[in-house]
Amino acid sequence: MTAVREGLPESRYGRSADQRADRKLKIAGAVLGALFLAMIGWFGYDYIAGQRISAEVIKFDTVSDTEVKVHLEVRKDADATGTCTLRSIAENGAEVGRRDVRIGQKSTERIDEIYPVRTTSRATSTELTGCTADSGSTG
Repeated sequence: MTAVREGLPESRYGRSADQRADRKLKIAGAVLGALFLAMIGWFGYDYIAGQRISAEVIKFDTVSDTEVKVHLEVRKDADATGTCTLRSIAENGAEVGRRDVRIGQKSTERIDEIYPVRTTSRATSTELTGCTADSGSTG
């Protein structure tokens, strides 16, 4: 009986065209994957580092049917100015109050203040919708 060979000896004839194509595809996939991860990392860094003003509602107190006091903590670059928007919501989900808080140019990087928000009816929650830095701020 004779033995039947499945393929050619690799040491004698080199790699087949399919193996070379597979290797090129693996290399291309690895390069594209690395570029994609680098792009995601860059966008994440730019988003975090690009925020010159950020804030957080520490607590709020519904004083009456027409007013809420909001304890707001603002973190910013020392020379940054901008605006933070607060929104008060009634029990049924309707917006009953809104206030734009001006963040002036103080030399501190952290501002911790209480801001009153006027409402049209009793608010059950208050949230920070966002902060934006002025475009004229340097950094």
